[in-house]
Amino acid sequence: MVKAVVCGAAGGIGQPLSLLLKLNPIITELALYDVVNAVGVAADLSHIPTPAQVTGYLSPDNGAEKALKGADIVVIPAGVPRKPGMTRDDLFVNAGICATLAQAIANAAPKAFILVISNPVNSTVPVFAETLKKAGVFDPKKLLGVSHLDVIRASTFVASVLGKPTEAKEYTIPVVGGHSGATILPLLSQTKPAIPDILADKEKRDALVNRIQFGGDEVVKAKDGAGSATLSMAQAGAEFANYVIDAAFGGKKGKIVQAYINLSADAGGDAIKKEIGADLDYFSVNIELGPSGVEKILPIGELDDVEKGLLEAAVKELGPSIEKGNTFQPAPPKL
Repeated sequence: MVKAVVCGAAGGIGQPLSLLLKLNPIITELALYDVVNAVGVAADLSHIPTPAQVTGYLSPDNGAEKALKGADIVVIPAGVPRKPGMTRDDLFVNAGICATLAQAIANAAPKAFILVISNPVNSTVPVFAETLKKAGVFDPKKLLGVSHLDVIRASTFVASVLGKPTEAKEYTIPVVGGHSGATILPLLSQTKPAIPDILADKEKRDALVNRIQFGGDEVVKAKDGAGSATLSMAQAGAEFANYVIDAAFGGKKGKIVQAYINLSADAGGDAIKKEIGADLDYFSVNIELGPSGVEKILPIGELDDVEKGLLEAAVKELGPSIEKGNTFQPAPPKL
């Protein structure tokens, strides 16, 4: 019996994400919350014959907390989407929404796993953490920023460069750092199977790294003002949520993923700070998932010279983004 909640369920990410979660046989209850249309989306999904029973909730009459009550996992794509010319950092307007939802989670589902998709993840995860701390319910093992889209993009783009687009799932590329532009650090030297031809070609490698870091811009430009990466983000979010559900409730052990987390979640976080040469509170790192969420924080591992330079740039940009989230003073609208 697993209850999943999607906050922002009627949006461009929220609808396909809710559909994908409806298909997970472990989920028996799926609650959808949004300021508009969540009831309609729930009615639509409820016609699909899977175990998850779907309900929808709107803002009036404390709808957020009603949706969240008893939740085991909450996935949050809520917020304003990117438009042409905007960076993810420009979406800090979403911080107020995140603070409000964090308070609702603290009130109604303080022990739930919280998966944050709302951009800018580098700042919104700290906003969630600070709100939960004030409520006395912060568990760093259960608060995860979803940077998984960078991981699936890396696999897709590497396979494309190699001329093997149908074999994208065969390539595993860890992506660490953050979830915005230069903070995204694809560890191409750790790709499995190895890609020596790409690593040896500076021009090809630089272009590949840039595409992984700024792949979202391709989608924003192609949609020409009609939105940002919604379908690919929904797939990445659902896949990551399923990994967490499998580890926490399905008994599957040993799954290694990358997520943007508070480094206090495990003793391995101190080692990460030494590896990156900076005292950052948050970083997207290799983690082992388990019943408690972040079971272990694992080392980043050996970097080549190119990656060392990228790491330095990522750390420099991450610091101010984290501070922005840590110091945010919300005056959120009433849900």
